[in-house]
Amino acid sequence: MIIQPAEITAVILAGGRGRRMGGKDKGLVEVNDLPLIEHVISAVSPQAGQLIINANRNIEEYRRYGFPVVSDTMTDYQGPLAGFASSMAAADTEYIVTIPCDSPLLPADLVQRLVQTLQNEDAELAVAHDGQRLQPVFALMRVSLLPSLLGFLQRGDRKIDLWYAQHKIAKADFSDIPETFLNINTPGDQQQLQQHEKLR
Repeated sequence: MIIQPAEITAVILAGGRGRRMGGKDKGLVEVNDLPLIEHVISAVSPQAGQLIINANRNIEEYRRYGFPVVSDTMTDYQGPLAGFASSMAAADTEYIVTIPCDSPLLPADLVQRLVQTLQNEDAELAVAHDGQRLQPVFALMRVSLLPSLLGFLQRGDRKIDLWYAQHKIAKADFSDIPETFLNINTPGDQQQLQQHEKLR
């Protein structure tokens, strides 16, 4: 049985500090007159049954999009795994797919590719690979991994690759569309993405 969109909650990760953007909340940074979060919502919402926004500030601004907003249960910005954990706890589907809020060039088959890879390799996690390296926050995973993740975090570990290494991981090939993973870390990145033809 192929995993259906209704079995997947998309989690948009918007809970970071945005240090290299001068502390700006990257999900609300505008590209071509729209906040990044809106680009991501429009791209991923047709691909999953439900959607959660993981955010640690500007909660009311994110709530106006009409989706549940889940904050990290851990304080002091503990990284993407903390967002994974709080979102897994909040999801009522069997799987979550995680996407960062600052990557607006998501393909229409992002989730489908991750699902196919996960099922073909009978894995616990499917993580995107751009042809050169893993893109670890673009991932599909079973919510049943939450106890493992909580244990990892409670030991003080934060490195995403170390947690992944504890599980059967499959690499989903996105080498044909590496631009999927262009994201905004600096004002220069913002200007570069403004000019990208896929956002016009």
